[in-house]
Amino acid sequence: MVIFETRKTILISLMLTLTLWCLNDQASAQEYQVVDVVRGGTIAGTVKWTGPLPALVKLPVSKDPQICDPEGRKTRDLERLIIGPTGGVANTVVFLRQITRGKAWDIPPARQTVDQHTCRYEPHIMLVPDNASLRMKSSDATLHTLHMSGAESFNIAFPFQSQYITREMTHPGIVDIKCNAGHVWMNGELLVVPHPYYTVTDEQGRFRLTDVPPGEYTIEAWHEGWRVSRDEAVLDVGAQVRVHRPVYSAPKTWEKQVTVPPDGDATVNFALSQD
Repeated sequence: MVIFETRKTILISLMLTLTLWCLNDQASAQEYQVVDVVRGGTIAGTVKWTGPLPALVKLPVSKDPQICDPEGRKTRDLERLIIGPTGGVANTVVFLRQITRGKAWDIPPARQTVDQHTCRYEPHIMLVPDNASLRMKSSDATLHTLHMSGAESFNIAFPFQSQYITREMTHPGIVDIKCNAGHVWMNGELLVVPHPYYTVTDEQGRFRLTDVPPGEYTIEAWHEGWRVSRDEAVLDVGAQVRVHRPVYSAPKTWEKQVTVPPDGDATVNFALSQD
């Protein structure tokens, strides 16, 4: 893998720090208040890919192939960029900025739960309300450790199958998730969010925010980024050997303004490309 210059690495770290600061700033500005939404509207749209498709990195299944690679493919897609047949980009988080009053929390429970299954995180993108808990388990008959860095910092071992563990998330922001047990391709993202107006695009790049109070908003799309910028040497805590794990480029974000009419619908579409 290509190792970037120190200056570029520092720049990526600064950009990630800025993103985390912005999310924390939203939460700390004013605590979210649940109210009855009168004549609320809907914001819907898509995130689509434009231009040539990038070459995506795949990693060899270098550990536990009988568990991690039951279909015998030998390599594993990193799942950082998933583009559907019509150009829709899955796993993009779309949310409203600086909204402090609105509907009750309705983030799907499936987004607040993660399973380590065939050495993948399911789902790849998680959303957990601030001061709520993430439920975690492993369906795999091998050691995984769920290592969190960013807004939250945990390193949780899963030596047993199908045993649920919960942890309360108390710091709004972005959390990178990786495995410290040698499954170097495993990666996911958790967003600890300050209000319920967050959603994740489906396989066709579609999103929908409901029960939005009428008014003008800034809507943002956040994508985790797909480029591998370098690799890092880390300890496989199970085998007690050094392994190399990819480090990814900074997330991509876009903002637009949207007006939600009373009892009405608004449409917002985002375009993602290599630039």
